[in-house]
Order: sequence, then C-alpha cells, then structure tokens
Amino acid sequence: MIVPLPPALPRVLTRSAPRLLTRAATRSPLRWKPRVPSRRAFRFGVLGALLLPLALLPGTGWRTGAQAAAAPQAPAAPCGTPYRIDQAMPNGARWQMCWEMRNVEGLTLTKVAYTPRGSRAVSVLRTAALAQIHVPYDSGTPRYHDIGALGATAIPLQAVDCPGGARRGQFVCVTTRPRGHAYLKGGDGEPARTAQGRELVVFSAFQVGWYTYLVEWGFSDDGAITPRVGATGSLSGFTTTPEHGWPIGVGRATFEESHSHNIFWRLDFDIQGKQDDVVEQYDFSGSGTAKRKISHTTFTREGKAVNSPMRWWRVVDPRVRNADGHPVSWEINNSESSQYRGPANEKFTQADIYVTQYRACERLATTNPSPGCATSVDRYVNGERITDPVVWVNVDFHHVARDEDGDTMPTHWQGFRITPRDVTAKNPY
Repeated sequence: MIVPLPPALPRVLTRSAPRLLTRAATRSPLRWKPRVPSRRAFRFGVLGALLLPLALLPGTGWRTGAQAAAAPQAPAAPCGTPYRIDQAMPNGARWQMCWEMRNVEGLTLTKVAYTPRGSRAVSVLRTAALAQIHVPYDSGTPRYHDIGALGATAIPLQAVDCPGGARRGQFVCVTTRPRGHAYLKGGDGEPARTAQGRELVVFSAFQVGWYTYLVEWGFSDDGAITPRVGATGSLSGFTTTPEHGWPIGVGRATFEESHSHNIFWRLDFDIQGKQDDVVEQYDFSGSGTAKRKISHTTFTREGKAVNSPMRWWRVVDPRVRNADGHPVSWEINNSESSQYRGPANEKFTQADIYVTQYRACERLATTNPSPGCATSVDRYVNGERITDPVVWVNVDFHHVARDEDGDTMPTHWQGFRITPRDVTAKNPY
C-alpha cells in the first residue's frame, strides 16, 4: 500500500537552536554547484503490515526448551509483492524479510528471518532502520541532525546502481554479491576444502543537502548481518581556520572544516518472537597478563554501554536452542567507531550502545518526532525493566577532508556487524 507522505523537512540543528536550517542554505556557492532533488509528495510508504504485530515466522531444527520443534513447513508470506524479499543463497541458506520506505526513517526492514542450510527458519528482527545521522562540525557549529524526513529524500535508482539485482519500485535495490572466502582449509596431504560466500544486499540512497547517503544492509549466507552507511556526494564547502580543518586545493589558502558522522541504528530483535529475548554484555579481563577471564552482565533494566577493546554484546533467547542445546543468539560488535563524545547538551553521544524497552513512539535517537515520547535515546533510558529489548547502536566516523574528496566525493563507509552465535551446531555450509 502506498500512502501520501508530507513534504520533506529541512535539516535541523540541535534542540538548543530554535530555528531550522537546510544544508542548501548554508553551503558556499563559490565551491561547487548544488544538486538539490525536487521534493515529492508521495513515496513508497508505510505498509498495512506496519500496523500489525510481527508474525512469528514458522520454523523449518529449532528446539524450544527441551521440546523438539514441529515438522518443517514453509514460512508464511509476511507482506506482499513488491515489498517481500525472499532470497535463497547458493549454500542452501535463505533470508526473508519485508521492506518499507518510511517518511521518517527511510529504508526500514521488518520481519527479518534466517534459515540456515538444512535447518529451520528463525526470526531475528522485528524492525531495523537508521535512527539518526548526527553531523557536528569541529568549530562547534553547525550541528546537524540529518534524519527527520529521510524517506522524502530518497533518490530514484538506475539499473547501474543495482548490478545483478532488481529494483523494487524506484528507490530500493535488492541484489547479491560475493563476500570472499567462506572458509579455506588445506594441509594433511588432502585437497583443500574451500568455499566462496555470498551476501544479500538491500540498498537505498538519500540526498540530504550536499551529502548522498547510501544506506545498505548486508545479509550473509552464514547468518551475519552488516548494517552500514556510505557518505558520498560533495564536501560542504565550509571553510575554517587550520586548527579545525585540512588544506584543500592549491597551497594552504583554504581549509575544509572537519566534522563527524555519528550514525545510530535502531534494532528491535525478536528471536522467535519477542518473549524471553535478553541483552548481555561480555568482557574479557587480563590485558598484559598470560590469562584472560570472561565475565558477562545482563541488561535487566534499560541502560547504556561504551565500547572497549575486549567487549561485545549479544541478544539471546534462552528458550530457543540449537542441536547442541546452546541458546541461539546474535552478537553485536562495534569496534570500528571513532567514539565521538559531544558537549553536555548532547548526552545521546555519551554511549555506543543503548538498550531500551520497546516503545513504538521511540523511533529516532535524536529529534524524535513522536508526541508523548522523549526526544532522544539517552532520555529513553530511565531504569524501566526490559521484557522486549530494543538495541540502539552508535557508530562514529571523523571526516577530515583530503584532496581526493574533490567533487564527486568518494564514498566513505561506517557500520558494524551482527554475527550469529550458536545459531547452528556446526559450520553453516
């Protein structure tokens, strides 16, 4: 179903600033020619299924507690064409999900399920979407929040943008691509055992001021998920003093201002349904010693955490177990963030992971538009007991311009990885 969407909203400054600001209004006309897409009143929008609770996709080898799973059956279609994605992988795995182009969040995936080769389907995510792109400049201003009406800035994709795949409507590409070696083992006088992996890619592009954001979700044939965003388009043309920028062009007359891209994702995990999902943090002590010790903390109430070199998180359902009897989980590793920390009025930047109880109105990490709800993710965390967790992941990239960023700017990527942990009892190939 296609529903009318309101016109695109301009980019906004932080809450402390009472006015709205567009990138087009602030860029330097002398540096480059702006490319501003026309606004559209309609986008591929919220599906009727958006208002329905997530249906648990029926299984195809999972056990709940000590009981064996039911007989294999094909998962029921959770949405209609062209919003349904159902991709069989060469190794026998399968990914199923639905996509939406929401006005606020842009590309949103729902009802995501993974079927390992020769096993049964397990639902993974109820919803997954971007939750903010915060762009503060090193001189202190401006400080943008790029998501508020992202769907209205979607760029129609061309065939060349979706190699080997199919465009869904104008704004979404669904394709597959190689991901390198799935494994390789040689030695012992035997022929090497080797396999190449592939991944399903769901992709959209958005023009926000001078930046083009490439929003990509990768789903590997081994069950891993890689959310990432690429920034391309053009530099802002903001010039500054040497302590806040880098010389661009001939000599040292012009310093392009450095800035950060602090990107938040909202992940509503539902491992075989929303019941019993738990978020755990794992730490390994003993740096500089011969031994290391593992410890873990469970988020029983809403909370936050920061990255550490030997730290990762997982979402686990203790009822759902693999053939070895181990609980099925997905591990979150966010080790590549530059870990931006802003001033006191940007408390949402003070953590890399937030865990909150599900509330439908908590949609964005900042400038949240829902009435009757807090405005930022740090304010969602209020000690509420968690029974249906939502994980917010913050990945930061500090962009120091270089000569190579001259128009059109090469894409720089940032993201993280969600890895299956004990989803299968052996190599998924």
